[in-house]
Parts: sequence; C-alpha cells; structure tokens
Amino acid sequence: MDALLYLGCTVPVRNLNYEVSARLTARALGIHFHDLESFGCCGFPLKSVDAMDTMVIAARNLALAESQGMEICALCNACAATLAETVHSLEADPALKESVNARLSAVGLHYEGPVRVRHYMRLLWEEVGVETLRQKIVKPLAGAVLAPHYGCHYLKPSELTEGFDSPDVPRTLSELIKATGASLLDYATLKDCCGGGLLGLSEDAANALATHKLQEVSHLGAHALVLVCPFCNVMYEGQQKKIAKKSGLDLKVPVVYYPQVLGLALGFSAEELGFRLNRIKPTELLQIAER
Repeated sequence: MDALLYLGCTVPVRNLNYEVSARLTARALGIHFHDLESFGCCGFPLKSVDAMDTMVIAARNLALAESQGMEICALCNACAATLAETVHSLEADPALKESVNARLSAVGLHYEGPVRVRHYMRLLWEEVGVETLRQKIVKPLAGAVLAPHYGCHYLKPSELTEGFDSPDVPRTLSELIKATGASLLDYATLKDCCGGGLLGLSEDAANALATHKLQEVSHLGAHALVLVCPFCNVMYEGQQKKIAKKSGLDLKVPVVYYPQVLGLALGFSAEELGFRLNRIKPTELLQIAER
C-alpha cells in the first residue's frame, strides 16, 4: 500500500531513530511511504491558544495530501490525533469547512475531504496484521521483557479511531510487541501520561508524572520501555537523566521505539535501526536479538 509519511516537527529534529526504523520496517512489510516536503506543523502546539488557527494549519496539510490522492500515515500520536480531529470536525460542519477554506485560499489551497489519517501502528495493525507479522519474524525476541507505553493521544478522542482499539483497555501495541516474540511487562502505570503536555508550563510537574512510570518499569526489570510517540520520548528518555539526578533515583531505563523492536525481529541490525541514537542503550535487548 501507499501512504504519505507525515513526520511532524519533533521526529526530524529529535527522533531520527524513529523515522529510520519506521521507513525500514514499512518497506520490508510492503508499505510504500511517499514524502511531501511541503508538509508543515500539524498545529497541535497552538490548540490551547487558538483552535481555529490550529484547524487551518492542520487543514493545510490535509489539502496537500488530498492533492496527492493518498492517505496520511503519522508517527506522532499528537499529529495523528490533531489531523484526524480536523478531518472529523470539517466533515461534521460544512460552515466551518467553508471558513477554513477561505483561509486556505490565501495560499492557493482547498480542502474537500475526507482524507484518511492513521498512525503507523494502526497501519501495521490493519494493513499487515499480527498474524502476517508473526510469519515474517526471523529473529524472535524470546526472553525480552518489554513495557508498552501507548500515550494519551494514541486512542483519544475515541470517536476518531473508529473502534481501532479501546482507550480503556488498549491492546494493539501490546499485541504487536508480542508478535516479535517478546514478553510484555504487566505494570500499573500503563495508561499514565508522560507529562509532556505540562513541560512548557511546569517542568517539575511534568517530570513528576514521568517519574512514576520510569520508577515502576525500572523496579520490575523491563529490558526497555517501548514508545510510539516522539514527545513521550522527550519525557522518558530526554528528561530521564535530569529526573534521576533531582529525585536521587537510580534510573537507567532504555527507551526504544516499536519499529526498532520490530526491526530487530525482522532481522535488521541495530545500526540500520538507529540504535546509536538511543541515549540509554538497550544492551540486554540487543544481546537477545543477536543470539
């Protein structure tokens, strides 16, 4: 299948390992990503300041995708949710769509819609499927214990995901991890927020939220915390050293992206999957993959 890869703002700047591993695994599974250099920010950072501006910014990307005749595949939870929410809002309110298009006309664009928007994990779940994924695994990660982290925007608002998964009892990421042969860590803070939404307002509050999960995952002995959102990475990996220093906790939790885990099980090397960019090396996970 073909899709436009939407990287957003954080992935190209701070999470190249996510992009590299997503592109590599997608290609191996028959998903052909196309790039559109004119894509811009999804608008999410403005949402609490000006909802209309956010919608216009998001609609600009949707109009660009529509001109290419392809759906959007996003790597970021917030980007996927913002773009999908805009599609939903514009479909439900013709007057709003007219107002947005009046703004878009200033840059020579028009959005008719709808344009489909899916997160990469949803694309894997719906277009590849867990059983097919299992059949393609050449290096099962048996013995690895991994802690999934879904993130707040992965399944919320639930009306945008069309029954893809349950925000109350999520399972898609967990099942995709199990397809690689790894075991899941059963832990209490599974659905906790990373704290990233608070980082610009109160670093202490944001770090406090992240601390709970890092502490539990570390205590229970997971080989890595598995993410599907770059901003969650900002908290769990980017802030981890600072959290450990301030709290006095001995935190050295490896943080990886699901496509990196999948890539190892598909037989790609750690170098190919960008593990050199991971700040805390998942040494035990990589040793399991090399057996």
